[in-house]
Amino acid sequence: MPTDTTVTPASINGVNIHSAEEKLSADELRQRACSELLRQVAQAKGLLLAEDRASGDGVLSEAASRAIETLLEQSIATPQPSDDECRRHHAAHQASYATGERVDARHILFAVTDGVDIVALRNRAETTLLDVRCHDAQVAEDKFAQAAATQSNCPSGAEGGNLGWLSAADCAPEFAKEIFGHAEVGVLPRLVHSRFGFHVVEVLARQPGVDQPFDAVRGAVVMAMQQKAYVTALRHYLQQLAAEAAIVGVELETADSPLIQ
Repeated sequence: MPTDTTVTPASINGVNIHSAEEKLSADELRQRACSELLRQVAQAKGLLLAEDRASGDGVLSEAASRAIETLLEQSIATPQPSDDECRRHHAAHQASYATGERVDARHILFAVTDGVDIVALRNRAETTLLDVRCHDAQVAEDKFAQAAATQSNCPSGAEGGNLGWLSAADCAPEFAKEIFGHAEVGVLPRLVHSRFGFHVVEVLARQPGVDQPFDAVRGAVVMAMQQKAYVTALRHYLQQLAAEAAIVGVELETADSPLIQ
């Protein structure tokens, strides 16, 4: 007897965000839910024509994308950080603003591709991470090279996963954030997530960067603090909207009271 693989679609205020046959990861569901929630709010505020409809595949119309951008510009305010706040941030995160840092690293990539089971892929990556960390140095070195050769979806797998000496500019930003500005050497105790998938990473050696004085990196510090404030404000705004919406089949954080005026 054939097995029915359909699922009840998740929805926002009665609008489905995927088809019954489509299986999405929790992250993909949340992303679609947030986009649809913002699309509906933009529509309710008159920023988007009533004729605009959810596509069901997570792809917003150009008009909806522009309306959401306008909605966020109107709804989210990020204050300019003071000079004292910037100086304190710089003093606490000097390594993040150092220049010339280099890392000798290798990795095992579990690539996210169309149709891949994300949960199963992450489990494979975590199992491999545990395996290469549970041995003494020599055995672990052999295990890492072996796993890279047999499991990595990166061409570097043929070289034991070796990436060579890297600077932050050589890497995707989300990968660089996990690798640079830290003191860890050896196999990192956590998976590194990037746009390419899940990485088991070993830092073989580090060449520290040169600390930069505050005045030389003032602009970068201001941008970093503004971005952090924006992300926090956006999260709070989405919590407020989620608390007022009828959400089915997807978990979104909610707020009991408005956090942004």
